[in-house]
Amino acid sequence: MQLFYNPNILEDTVEITFSKEESRHIAKVLRKRNGDILYITNGKGWLFTSEIINAEIKKCVVKILSKELKPKHKYSLHLAVAPTKMNDRYEWFLEKATEIGVDSITPIICDHSERKIIKEARFNKIIETAMKQSLQCYLPVLKEAIIFKNYIKQDFKGQLFIAHCEETDRKSLKTEILQNKEITILIGPEGDFSVKEIELALLHNFIPVTLGKTRLRTETAAIVACHSIAYTNE
Repeated sequence: MQLFYNPNILEDTVEITFSKEESRHIAKVLRKRNGDILYITNGKGWLFTSEIINAEIKKCVVKILSKELKPKHKYSLHLAVAPTKMNDRYEWFLEKATEIGVDSITPIICDHSERKIIKEARFNKIIETAMKQSLQCYLPVLKEAIIFKNYIKQDFKGQLFIAHCEETDRKSLKTEILQNKEITILIGPEGDFSVKEIELALLHNFIPVTLGKTRLRTETAAIVACHSIAYTNE
C-alpha cells in the first residue's frame, strides 16, 4: 500500500485533482494508469480509497470510492525540542517521531541554543513524508519556533515533564507516565537547559525527569521520550 497526502479532501469530496508535481510523480514516476487504485489521507484521520480517472502527467484526477476515519491513539504527545546545531539531526528526529507517534512539535529557542532559525517549510515536508511512509492518517502539527521563556508561560494541561542533565533530584520518565493522558515533554539543546530555565519550568509544574543512565544527544533524547510514551500506551 502506498499512501498519498492531500490536505484539501473533505468528507464529502467526490473528485480530486492533484498538483502538477504530484500528478507527474503518479503518472510518470509510478506509472499509474486509469483504473488504478490510490489511497489518500487528508492528515486529519481520514483514509480515502480512490480510482484514477485521468492519469495525465500535468493533471491526475481521481474519484473517491470510499472513506474511513481511522482511530487516533488515546494519548496526546507534545514535544518541545530545541533545534540542534546540525539541521539534519533535527530532521531525523522529526521523521522518527512522526513514525513512532507524536501529535505536535514546538522548536524552542533556549539560552544555550546555537541554532535559532529553523526551515519550517522543509521540516513540514519531512513530517508529511514520514506520515505517508509509515501509513498514518494523522499529520503531526509543527508549531512556530518560540523563545523558551515565552513558551513556558502557556496554560499547560496534562502531564508535564522536563528532561535535563543537571545532577538534581530527577525521576525516571518511564515510571511517571500514565496511560491515555495529554503529555508535554521539554528537551533542551546540546548545551542543555540553563539553570534558570529549569527553575522556571519547575515553577510551572513541570516534573524533572531522566531518560536513562547515559547522556543523550538532543535528537536521541527526544526519540527516547517519544518511544517511551508510545510503548507505555500500547
